[in-house]
Amino acid sequence: MDDTVRKRSVTIAGHRTSFSLEDAFWQELLGLAERRAVTLAELVVEIDSTRDGNLSSALRLYILRDLQARLAEASDRGSDPALDGDVE
Repeated sequence: MDDTVRKRSVTIAGHRTSFSLEDAFWQELLGLAERRAVTLAELVVEIDSTRDGNLSSALRLYILRDLQARLAEASDRGSDPALDGDVE
């Protein structure tokens, strides 16, 4: 996976907003939206509404917290998330 930071854009509340993410974070963000059955824009709006810093940082931290929670949950179940397909 490429570690280059790329500018991404979504439309929220009728206007375009952009943020910069590496491909790995972008893929996790897309997967997170899919797992939650929401659009990417809906997820970004949710994250944007609770952020303190810039949007790119807020997205990365949200993704990190989600991954940590999924790993902890898999650990509590006694399974390996990498083998179960829980972590992409």
